[in-house]
Amino acid sequence: MVQKAKILLVDDRPENLLALEAILSALDQTLVRASSGEEALKALLTDDFAVILLDVQMPGMDGFETAAHIKRRERTRDIPIIFLTAINHGPHHTFRGYAAGAVDYISKPFDPWVLRAKVSVFVELYMKNCQLREQASLLRLQLEGSEKDTGESKESAGLLAELSARLAAVEEQAEALTKQLNDESTDAAAVATAAHLERKLTGLRRALDALDPGTGSASSVSSQN
Repeated sequence: MVQKAKILLVDDRPENLLALEAILSALDQTLVRASSGEEALKALLTDDFAVILLDVQMPGMDGFETAAHIKRRERTRDIPIIFLTAINHGPHHTFRGYAAGAVDYISKPFDPWVLRAKVSVFVELYMKNCQLREQASLLRLQLEGSEKDTGESKESAGLLAELSARLAAVEEQAEALTKQLNDESTDAAAVATAAHLERKLTGLRRALDALDPGTGSASSVSSQN
């Protein structure tokens, strides 16, 4: 059974956290509350999250400062951040959010369906990344022991090719998602989301190619797709 992804909800107002939980409960993932930036950073020390929904206006450490801390940490710098704000101060305020590392910036009140759809994109990407990492780890172990027997080597090469094919399928889905985002909107949020997907998949492809013992199976599958 695939483990559920964790989504971090950061807001100093309990009613806002309750509303976010109601909107995102349909995704059937694990929702984790944090009532301050400090509490969010503590949660990030021990758990892995698919995406962070971060309120901008909070007493003490605000959303921008919290995001800066998240992006400075090696463990958490690649976690997508969606800023939520009840106040729109214009383009400068929005650009500050993107400069802080946000992949999206949504003003309240927001459309529940839109927010849920945006979050689901990152949850899906996170789940696929987890599955691929697990398969890559298993393959690495098999490849290390494959030198003992030619038959095992052939089996490992076959498994490597299968993993490459699965990654190619994910790449194809990401390409379709990027096209959909570009077709539906030309705003900075769509561009940032597409760029994030591309960086993630490029890293996975490089990691998979590094596992290739020289047969060229991973590269050949990728080029065919």
